[in-house]
Amino acid sequence: MNVVPIGPIHPILKEPLRIKLLVEGENVKGAEIDMGYVHRGIERIMEGKHYLKCIHLSERVCGICSYIHTQSFAECIENMCDIEVPEKAKYLRVITCELERIHSHLIAAAVYNLTIEHETLGIWMLNVRESIMDLLELITGNRVNMGFNVVGGVRLDLNKEILDKIHKKIDEFEEDVKNIIEVFETGPLIGMRSKHIGKIGYKEIMKTRAAGPVARASGIPESDWRIRHETYKALNFKPDWRNEGDNYARMMVRHDEVLTSVELIRRALEHYAESSGIVRNKAEIRATEGEWYNEAHRGEVYYKIAITDGGLIKRIIIRTPTVMNLEAYKYMIKDCPTIADAVATYTSIDPCVSCTERTIQLKDLNTGKLSDYKI
Repeated sequence: MNVVPIGPIHPILKEPLRIKLLVEGENVKGAEIDMGYVHRGIERIMEGKHYLKCIHLSERVCGICSYIHTQSFAECIENMCDIEVPEKAKYLRVITCELERIHSHLIAAAVYNLTIEHETLGIWMLNVRESIMDLLELITGNRVNMGFNVVGGVRLDLNKEILDKIHKKIDEFEEDVKNIIEVFETGPLIGMRSKHIGKIGYKEIMKTRAAGPVARASGIPESDWRIRHETYKALNFKPDWRNEGDNYARMMVRHDEVLTSVELIRRALEHYAESSGIVRNKAEIRATEGEWYNEAHRGEVYYKIAITDGGLIKRIIIRTPTVMNLEAYKYMIKDCPTIADAVATYTSIDPCVSCTERTIQLKDLNTGKLSDYKI
């Protein structure tokens, strides 16, 4: 058995990590993943700082899904300290979060298509994504790190001109993206490179605690934390899911979620129009601790925060979904006939290395020996 190293610097990797594929000829038999190239210690940096500073740091956990981290940070403290969020702010959060989910899924789809050498479809995905990025900039003032969420609500309200533009652009985007998804569904090259490749079943998903579209592509719709979120309940949200558990299913779940996000934005705009008042309440902080779960674009994101009376962060723990999804990857690659398929399967889980980089060590309870975490 031979080892084929991929990374830490490789054209197909968006971020640095090392994948060691164990192969016999072209057949992939297993893999090891080494991490630690971009660890930034954000949790440690937050300790002792005021929560007003830390909410901006949380936005730097991930560059693609930056918004959901500030929302999770804010909602965690709001839940801990019983801070009421205005109705308008709740629906503005849904609108912005779902716009970011669309842009994240389109990046994931574009990278996957480029990996399987369908460059035209990959570029189309990035092209339609630009209209979503324009909307994020229109609403928040920025395209990536938006600084929109605050504890107690959001920073800015929308006027009629912005609302009209959102409606118009969403309608145009939906028509364009439906055409692109149809190409993916019917393309013979895509089917050959995606169907029955990288399969993972229900039992393996439950064993690894995989999250997000990875879990929902293997028949676990309840993995979507939006079904537990009060605002999404008011919008009658229903998760998208499939049973096949292969690369094709994982990508199609993301495509389905893009269209679902469009519909959620429309419903949120209707509820927003029926709401009145302010978009931000005063935050009164008390010494306490608590935890919060949200459905980030790659899956479950978890925040646990301990805070003082003065609003200083005593301790914070952030868990992002890729750490679980990478564990599921070792089961997927056993169904990869070639090295190229193993690489495509890796991109199908939409990994985010920078937001996964945490200090993780395993302790042997018998010997007390510490070892670095390896998947």
